Order: sequence, then C-alpha cells, then structure tokens
Amino acid sequence: MAEEDTESRCSIPAGFSPALTRKQKLKVNIYNEILVRLKDSDVAEAQQPGFEDELWAHFNRLPTRYALDVNVERAQDVLMHKRLLHVAHDPATRPAVEVRLVQVHSSSNLSSSRKEDTQCSGFAGKQSHPPPAFGLSEDLELALEAKKLQVQHGNTTVNAFSRPMHEITISTNDKPKLLSELTSLLSDIGLNIQEAHAFSTTDGYSLDVFVVDGWECEETERLRQALAKEILWSENPCLDYNVISPVLGQDTGMKVIGDHVSTSSEEKDIWEIEASLLTYERKIASGSNGDLYQGTFCGQDVAIKVLSTERLNETMREFTQEVCIMRKVRHKNVVQFIGACTKPPNLCIVTEFLSGGSMYDFLHKQKGSFSLQSLLKVAVDISRGMKYLHQNNIMHRDLKAANLLMDGNGVVKVADFGIARVQAQSGVMTAETGTYRWMAPEVIEHKPYDHKADVFSFGVILWELLTGKLPYENLTPLQAALGVVKKGLRPTIPKHTNPMLVELMESCWQQDASLRPEFSEIVNMLRQMARRVADEREDRRKGKSAKVVPTLRHGSAE
Repeated sequence: MAEEDTESRCSIPAGFSPALTRKQKLKVNIYNEILVRLKDSDVAEAQQPGFEDELWAHFNRLPTRYALDVNVERAQDVLMHKRLLHVAHDPATRPAVEVRLVQVHSSSNLSSSRKEDTQCSGFAGKQSHPPPAFGLSEDLELALEAKKLQVQHGNTTVNAFSRPMHEITISTNDKPKLLSELTSLLSDIGLNIQEAHAFSTTDGYSLDVFVVDGWECEETERLRQALAKEILWSENPCLDYNVISPVLGQDTGMKVIGDHVSTSSEEKDIWEIEASLLTYERKIASGSNGDLYQGTFCGQDVAIKVLSTERLNETMREFTQEVCIMRKVRHKNVVQFIGACTKPPNLCIVTEFLSGGSMYDFLHKQKGSFSLQSLLKVAVDISRGMKYLHQNNIMHRDLKAANLLMDGNGVVKVADFGIARVQAQSGVMTAETGTYRWMAPEVIEHKPYDHKADVFSFGVILWELLTGKLPYENLTPLQAALGVVKKGLRPTIPKHTNPMLVELMESCWQQDASLRPEFSEIVNMLRQMARRVADEREDRRKGKSAKVVPTLRHGSAE
C-alpha cells in the first residue's frame, strides 16, 4: 500500500484529546495501522459499520503499553484479543482461553537471512507458524533456553534460533494475585514460561499472554481444555473457613467460625478491639484487599488496616494469618500490633502509627537518598527485625521497600504480614507469593523454599537504598522475574560502590539459597561495615589516609 494512501486514511479517534503525549501519538498511529490492515483484509468483522469505534474502544480499555507492544503485522491477533475479552464478560463462557502454535525467533542470534526451523517431539516435518502476538522484550530478550543450531552458510557459521512454541492467551475477571495464580497453574501442568505480557482493562478484566514450551507441539485443543478447567477451578474453589488457621497449627487459639474470627476467650480479651473505640482521620493508602487509615484508639495515634468485605472469602484467611502472627511478635524493628476487630463488617488490624511513612515513598516519591552511613543504619534496622522474625520461625515472604516503615526518629520497622507464614517443620514451602521485583528465583519457579527467600529480597532492598531506583525499572515485573530465573538477572551495582556493600548484596542474591547468609550474620557484617566507614570518615577528617578494607566473611565476629 502506498504511504500517502495510508496517511489519508489515518485519523485521531473520536473523543480523543488533541493534546497527545508521545506514547499516545504512537498508540493512535498503531490503531490506525491495524485498522488499515484489517480493512484491507478479507475479515468480515472489519467491514461492518461502526467497526472503527469498536476497535478504538478495545485499544482504549487496555493500557497504552498494549498498543506499543502488539505485533502490528499480526493485526488479526487484535481481533482475537477483542473476542476473548468479550467472551470473558459472560460467566458461562469464562475463562476465555486461546492456544495456538507460534514460531519464535531470537533476532540476536541470527546474522543471516536464512532461518531453519527446529522440530518438536512428535511434530513431523518443517512447518511455518505465525509469530507471537507480542515480540520479545526489547529491554530483556528473555533467551529461550534451548539448543542453538549451528547453520553453515558458505564459510560463515551463524547461530540460528527458531522453534515452534505455544502461545496461550487468557481473559477472565481481573482480581488480586491473578497473575501469580496463572503462572502457578502453567507451572503445575508442566509448562515453562518463556515470555509473558499481562494487561488489565479499565472495566475489570484481564488479558494475559504467555509464550510457553513443555507441551507436545501438535496438541493445542487438549492444552486449551486443560487450562480452562484449571483456571475455572481456581476461580471457584470450595473454601471451607470453619477450620483452624493453618498458620500456627493447633496452638493458635484462633478459628474462623461463621462470619468472624474466634479465639480462646482468655487471649481474645487482650487484643480484641471494639470498633466504636476507633476514630478514622484520613486514608493513607488503598489496596486490593482494603484501605489503610490514620486514626486514634483511646487517644493513641494508630494505623488502621480495614479489610474489604467485597472479597471476604478471598481475604479472610489472609486476615486470620496476619492477626495470628502479629499478636505474637514484639521487637523494636517490627511494627507493633495493638489489636484487631474481628466481626464483619468491621474487620481491621490496628498497629502503631509511624509518621515517617514507607521507605518506598521516601525513595521513589520524595526522591530521597542516603549517605552510606545512613544506608547502613537503615539496613541494620531491617536486618535486626528480620533476624528476630526468622529466630521465631516466621518468614515474611513479601519483603520490599513498601513494607518498611519509619517512625518520627528515623527507626525503620518491618511491616505488613498479610502473606507471612510460620515456617513448616520440613523447612520449605512451595506456594508462590510476594512481589516479582524482589522475589527470590526459587519462589518464582515454584520450587521448595525457606527463610533464605527473605534474604534475597533484602539484597534487592540494599540496592534500592543505594540507588534510589526501582529494581529493573525498564522491565515489567514479570519480565524481571523471568530474567532473574532464566538469565541470572540482578540489579546493576553502580561503579565506585563500597566493596563491602557490593559483597554483601551479591551474597544475599546468590542463586543457590544455601549460599546466602543468615540475618544474624548480616547484622554483624553491617555493624562491621558501619564501624569501618566511621573510622575512614574520621581518618579523612584528620587528614589521614584511608585504612585498607578487609573482606567480610559470613559468620565473622562482631
């Protein structure tokens, strides 16, 4: 098609503001390009009156990232996404799942125009399949860990990489932790995720696209049926809450009976709070499971975490677990539990109010930064709190800057035990949880893990404190997670970083969890580091040359 013909048919969709940002302009251009391609095709839907508005509505209900990432040459894939989102509206046909074979090429490994297809087990002959709906990540080409063919082209040897895989597209009701559930389901049926793109619509639906291997190539319908069955089950589990909370076993004294949390009477009297005694002053934050308020309880400033009753069945167990854990911990560097209201509609957890806010807000919203001395003080506070938790067999499982709070004196405390667990007697757990940018590789891969997963997250937090940046900021969370697992991706440590701090970070995010230090060791290492930094600072003040810095070792004496 001539370029001028394409231009003549392009327009800004109705209702779209003329003051466009660069990304919005790209979105409009991509919309027009796909519209032109579809209208020039034999697709009957594209010839119907009002199709332009329907197509724009599809683009507009998805984030701009969808338009920027979609493969324009596969315009019909957009219609497939539009159809799946429509099917997902009806509970009788939800979840909507599409499975197809795609041909995946690794462009960085191709130095010749010649491309050879590999063959999957049970896949007879060479066949050509469409490319994925979304290309490999530009920031991180998540390398497909298969054999690279050596193709002889004249006297030149090139690495070719081209193989059929399955592309799975899923649309269903959007909900908290849906992406974690889907990746877990894919792993459970033996699929390896090689690339993923996750989108949420403005009206509460999801569109998640995975490129996977691990399934026989000729089987697509059986895979689609298996996925639909598993996802349907996960959306409608038979939950029985009349059981003792699994967090602390038989000794918790806490059950979920009917519509409220029940405890032994002698313990309940200690921490059960009457809702009428709470005063709400201002909302601090909102989340998928509820809202956080600043308020007062008997004249004391408190933080009130209110559980949303809209998702009561989904969040009640998490609420029970958090109360069970928080009422048993007491430490200077752990947020202090005050009490809880356990009768709907007033389900809430009350803790001390920390006026300094979260470490995440300080670093990424207030654009704060730390000197090395201040960084070490913060790191010692965190590691002391985590040492205490681990000594009491409690794994946090979602350690990140947003869950670290500061009081008015700058003391940092570990907070938010919504997904914390008491470590099982076997010492390992397998359920995926946490936040991808801080998550340990063994957790991402659904492998057994223990308290050392928290140590990995702490290593990422150290980097965050050092740089003031979001880990893997140029990647989506899932791209970052896949990079951590597949390519050993870790945050890039700035040059001229204190070598002791470099050593500590690298030891914390070792791939092999057994090689990571315990928090008891980390506390000692940080204290040594703080003393040496203070000594060097004093030497510089007095005009002396800096001391030689010895290498830190795990378990070294304080």
